Amino acid sequence: MLVEPVETPAGPSTLPDSPPPSYPEAMDTPPLDYTAHARAEAGGRSSAVLGGYDVQLETRWSPEQPRELPGPADLLVGALAACILKGVERSRAMMPFDYRTVSVEVTGRRQDAPPRFTSFHYVIRLDTDEPPRRVEILHRNLKQFGTIYNTLAASCEIEGDLVVVSSG
Repeated sequence: MLVEPVETPAGPSTLPDSPPPSYPEAMDTPPLDYTAHARAEAGGRSSAVLGGYDVQLETRWSPEQPRELPGPADLLVGALAACILKGVERSRAMMPFDYRTVSVEVTGRRQDAPPRFTSFHYVIRLDTDEPPRRVEILHRNLKQFGTIYNTLAASCEIEGDLVVVSSG
């Protein structure tokens, strides 16, 4: 992909002003495989090895008992939050994009019949001094290049806001 320099108030940048080529044209690496190994004891807790780490899971079916651990729905909502945070850090390295801190709150709406998520809403709070145009580009890139974001967006609605907060 050819990237033209873009002039910003913060100085020259190498940000594209138009979307990159479509994914089949841009993809030059083979797909990656991700594997989870999970196990449970009857009536007990379960765990999964995710990315080489053992993660305790809540998989009991006892609505009267309080949950003690994250369940599958929590992991899915958390995966979208992690995807957004990873995308901000990726942009920091590639654009480069300067920020001090970032936080995200993600809410997933689930229906019972049929059981599925129908939508996700997020609010990103970003502490940065970057100009508004670069913040807009960051937000667009988060939507365009997030693996979990794109996977979920193919099956339900995702909406969100990026709010700039400044401590500096």
